[in-house]
Amino acid sequence: MPDAAGRDTPEADGRRRRGDRRRRELVEATLRLVGAGGVAAVSQRAVAAEAGVPPSAVFYYHPSVDALLVATLTAVNDRWIARLDAVTVPGDLVALVEDCARRERVTAIAEYELFLLAARRPDLRGELDRWDVALDAAAARLLPDDADRRALLAAAVNGLTLSGALGSRVDPGLLARLCAAGNA
Repeated sequence: MPDAAGRDTPEADGRRRRGDRRRRELVEATLRLVGAGGVAAVSQRAVAAEAGVPPSAVFYYHPSVDALLVATLTAVNDRWIARLDAVTVPGDLVALVEDCARRERVTAIAEYELFLLAARRPDLRGELDRWDVALDAAAARLLPDDADRRALLAAAVNGLTLSGALGSRVDPGLLARLCAAGNA
């Protein structure tokens, strides 16, 4: 609750932290449900059961199931974009792709399912664009003078991360070789 000067009190900060934690728990529960059964598996009751909260908590923190799906997509994208923003050497990008390939398959499938949802819905296109911009920026930091190889690098990252989600063999070293080609 704000004090007389309008500043948040420790009590308000505690409630805000608990609310933020609950929102994250609901997003993580949604991600698990999407991984197990697709977007169609997400309902107020299913998310509540997965998160171990009363069903009313879902709509207290998110106005609808669709808003929860959008929040989950945004959270997933935020995590991976933060990783892309930290890429300064080829090894950073290799590590990112290796981490993608090592994550639980159900999580990888869930993330791609959410990106496919964004591909189908024009109102979510901005999330795909955010990913593309971050990936292009990372590629530009690694290959500043070669637009063709930057495009190949971005395509390779997208392809390798999808391969990991599908359970296919992934060779992240391909990215290091692509960055090194022509620099020798």
